[in-house]
Amino acid sequence: MPEYVNVALDAMGGDNAPFEIIKGAVEALATNERLKVFLVGKEDLICQELGKYTYDKERLAVVQASEVIETAEPPVMAIRKKKDSSIVKAMTMVKEGECDAFVSAGSSGAILVGGQVIVGRLKGVERPPLAPLIPTKNGVALLIDCGANVDARASFLVQFAKMGSIYMEHVVGIKNPRVAIVNIGAEEEKGNALVKETFPLLKNCPDIHFIGSIEARDIPNGDADVIVCDAFVGNVILKLYEGVGATLISKVKEGMMTTLRSKIGALLVKPALKTTLKAFDASEYGGAPLLGLKGLVVKTHGSSKAKEIKNTLIQCVTFKEQNINEKIKQVISQDDE
Repeated sequence: MPEYVNVALDAMGGDNAPFEIIKGAVEALATNERLKVFLVGKEDLICQELGKYTYDKERLAVVQASEVIETAEPPVMAIRKKKDSSIVKAMTMVKEGECDAFVSAGSSGAILVGGQVIVGRLKGVERPPLAPLIPTKNGVALLIDCGANVDARASFLVQFAKMGSIYMEHVVGIKNPRVAIVNIGAEEEKGNALVKETFPLLKNCPDIHFIGSIEARDIPNGDADVIVCDAFVGNVILKLYEGVGATLISKVKEGMMTTLRSKIGALLVKPALKTTLKAFDASEYGGAPLLGLKGLVVKTHGSSKAKEIKNTLIQCVTFKEQNINEKIKQVISQDDE
């Protein structure tokens, strides 16, 4: 019997649950033979939806969970009270070693709280950051942190840089990834108190390839591979990135439909344009891992459809195959010596 990478998938989380979640799981199983998915949620709804598909029954299981944590619920209270929710039950499977990873498009707050309370932090990790891949001119960059630690310390950011470097090298395949800290200018003396305190620590860190400050306008150009910041700054960058990208794509499509000439031109450039726009589609890159935990926890967009779920599940296989947690543990443990 082959050794599978077991992923607990929250079937009830997100705007398009359970339909798109289940569809993504089935597509992922067809794409990667090493994957086994545990769909956690309301069994009757899941089984009813699964009836539409043909899939390898040996690599897909349904786990009953009677409750759902809604987005508007206070996260800490929800995690404590809803013990039979899909999020709590699926994370518990990771904690107890039944699964290697957890994936959800559900409540961000509940996932962040549950990741730390249920799955737990690796020894030496001060705070786990949320780290999505964002498209750039040259491929992708890792934005770390984008939502977990709004009020961060310099020591947190140094660990983010180390964990982000490990992820980019071993999951994305970028050797010696360039690390930069988000700043309001390129000069070392620029920035707020947190950036000024963190800069020399990153500069003298032997575990990373630090290239200095990066301004927000240079991020899409691909000037760095790991973009370090606190979660407040990171979340603003991420949301603006997504908003501008969606608006730009919408305006390009609108412009191509204005006249007969533009419509003819659109037909001619459609194949090339489709390839270009695909590179800026967030769903192509899977979800955002919460790095530094004892097991892999990945948050996908609340609006995730099947493609993003599929890519996130495949991303979990790479994470496990590359022993990312062991590599993070090894690097962080050196700080304690």
